[in-house]
Amino acid sequence: MKDPVVLITGALTGIGRATALAFANEGGRIVASGRHDAEGHELVAELRKLGAEAEFLRSDVRHEDEVRSLVGQTVARFGRLDVAVNTAGTEGKPGPVTAQSAESYAATFDTNVLGTLLSMKHELRVMLPQGSGSIVNVSSTYGRTGGAGASVYAASKHAVEGLTKSAALEAAGSGVRVNVVAPGPVETGMLNRFAGTDERKAGLITTVPLKRVAAPEEIAETIVFL
Repeated sequence: MKDPVVLITGALTGIGRATALAFANEGGRIVASGRHDAEGHELVAELRKLGAEAEFLRSDVRHEDEVRSLVGQTVARFGRLDVAVNTAGTEGKPGPVTAQSAESYAATFDTNVLGTLLSMKHELRVMLPQGSGSIVNVSSTYGRTGGAGASVYAASKHAVEGLTKSAALEAAGSGVRVNVVAPGPVETGMLNRFAGTDERKAGLITTVPLKRVAAPEEIAETIVFL
């Protein structure tokens, strides 16, 4: 597709930021969304230096009115929505099940699950009438397995995969594709916060067959392909 209109939530850091840069290099017209104005405007300046049309729109995916406005402003600016990449997420509160609470559950699920649901809801409301579009959600290897000390995060990513599969079935035959990428450890601030120490991070790396973490750019290349 020539000059696709791409909306990215959680675009200011990690995989989301790398994805925005990757689409810019492919000629995409990009709406980068996140919760921090300074970082958003810095990213847009970088995207424009690459020759991309780019806008930053502040939005919190936990709130439906903000998600509705985000998608609406994207369509108002560019006339359509071709690709949506839902990377907004949080690691939540690492620790055993016995350390979790209703508050830690809600804080994780509100961003990772409700945010993904609301994003897809309003993205699909644009794409289905178009008869075309691609949505890519971001899960984790924990979305298929589990992780000691990551119970709520893992549960949220299982939910993201269930949402993605269901939306893909609903959109089948419409011209809209819904997929998920589920990477292992990726060199991001989220990974470092989750690991907490260099020793714990090294322990996570030992579980990876290649014995290294992925770069955000590697995951971004996969998302662009999808």
